[in-house]
Amino acid sequence: MSFDAPFSIALSIGAGHLCPPNLFHNIEVMRRREYLGQLELMVLLAVVRPSARDAYGISIARDIAGSSGRQVALASVYAALERLERKGYVVSSLGEPRVERGGKARTYFRPTAAGIKEARETHAMLMRLSGGPSRLGGEPA
Repeated sequence: MSFDAPFSIALSIGAGHLCPPNLFHNIEVMRRREYLGQLELMVLLAVVRPSARDAYGISIARDIAGSSGRQVALASVYAALERLERKGYVVSSLGEPRVERGGKARTYFRPTAAGIKEARETHAMLMRLSGGPSRLGGEPA
């Protein structure tokens, strides 16, 4: 039996069911949900920031490095931006050609309404999971 295709099984125990009839439908819906990876989230947050009105690859990488202390490869930033654009979280536009860039135009990125919503929801979820910043502590392994 393959678990990749949608299917419906109800295991009976007496008069009740072990699994609700819509459980596997819910699993299929959850499987389709694309969660943001850590770099995608950092890139999206850098684009969503109010100071990022003219966000482009290098400015995003610098923002991430300055805010997180982590250096990120520019190619990784552009790969994350492509994934975010495919998901509908950012849109890109070409600026004017620049002499200092040899006549090449910068590609600027702006968040969409869906991108802002995803950033807010992910931030809220992380805060709930951590119990707020003051509750992080734990015991090291």
